[in-house]
This record gives sequence, C-alpha cells and structure tokens, in this order.
Amino acid sequence: MSADVTVDETIQGAPAEADVLTLTPKAAEKVQGFLADADEEQVALRVAVQAGGCAGFRYALFFDDRQLDGDLVSAQHGVEIRLDQMSAPYMQGAVIDWKESLEASGFSIENPNASGGCACGDSASF
Repeated sequence: MSADVTVDETIQGAPAEADVLTLTPKAAEKVQGFLADADEEQVALRVAVQAGGCAGFRYALFFDDRQLDGDLVSAQHGVEIRLDQMSAPYMQGAVIDWKESLEASGFSIENPNASGGCACGDSASF
C-alpha cells in the first residue's frame, strides 16, 4: 500500500501542510456508511494520537461535531477529517484503510512514523 498523501480538497483555507494523512476510498465508504446512521449533520471524522496503550500511544478515530482551535481540516473522498495539531506530526504520511477478514474487520492505520507496535495492534511507539 502506498503512503502517498493525496487529498481531494482542503477545507476552510487550511494550508497544504494540513494534508498529512490519507483515507483510502474503501475506508471513506465505510465512514460514510457510519455517518448515514448518525443523526447529526456537522459531524466529521476526528483522528488523534493519544497517550496510552502498551506501546506508548494509541490511535483514536471517532465522529466529532466540534472544530477545535488549530485543527487541520481536509476532505477526502467526501469525508471531512479533523486532526489536532498535537497529533499531526505523528500522523504525517499515515494511511487509514478498512480491512475485512474472517477473524476481524475494522480500520487499520499504516503509519511510517511508528517504530513499533504491540500484540493487540491498537497502539504504537514513535
């Protein structure tokens, strides 16, 4: 999978530097499906790196109706993505995809900045 950063459009005049991660078309389709079930209209996908997990950091993907000061905002494949300034350096070049297998299905994050992970697959070290 390529880690090339591509963004369909930048929202609200955010600089090109805001385009730090890639959402694959398959992941965007899944996000849009989840958003169709949500009652709120101004909801975006928030991506964050948080302290915790057995490897030091964990990823958080959730729907958020807030836009925080300093958020980097972009749109990819019809999905608005919000990324806080603290998380941006950790997510530079990351690719968010949707994976399905017999064992499990869910979002996966391929991050070139992560130097290691853990057995649970939910956290990374940078």
